Amino acid sequence: MTTPVCTSASRAATPYHAYSSFSSYVRARGPVLLRTARSLTANASDAEDLLQTALTKTYVAWDRIEDHRALDGYVRRALLNTRTSQWRKRKVDEFACDELPEPEIVPGPDPADQQVLHDAMWRAVMKLPDRQRAMVVLRYYEDLSEAQTAEVLGVSVGTVKSAVSRALGKLREDPELEPIR
Repeated sequence: MTTPVCTSASRAATPYHAYSSFSSYVRARGPVLLRTARSLTANASDAEDLLQTALTKTYVAWDRIEDHRALDGYVRRALLNTRTSQWRKRKVDEFACDELPEPEIVPGPDPADQQVLHDAMWRAVMKLPDRQRAMVVLRYYEDLSEAQTAEVLGVSVGTVKSAVSRALGKLREDPELEPIR
């Protein structure tokens, strides 16, 4: 019995061929690329669709991309080209009218109140022990995952989870944050 050999011709005929390096790339760079897509679109849903389309194009071309160190540039170009194509194909959904509709003004949060909240929260975070403060800052200010935080600090994920949980408990009990709750 012979073992089937996967050639580029048989790979092309196969509807799905897993590239572990592609999966790793998407996991590592996905959030950054989503921010790029978000800057090209009007809302978050469109950005996700745009990124998905660009990543699909990248996946199809994965074997042809010679320098995988330049993948970000390739995907960004795919994002831009896809968005340009969408823009060119869009339907005109604007109609001329005699009167402009007045937008409903929804009052937003007061910037002064937002600054007070930010300052109070930062003072409360600064009261935490150094290790807990570092974990809270990495998790919530730098937006790292628990695993990334653990790697940066050289501790286990369980240590990050328990220390962050204790730190959040201390923040909930901070009397300076009482009026905010």
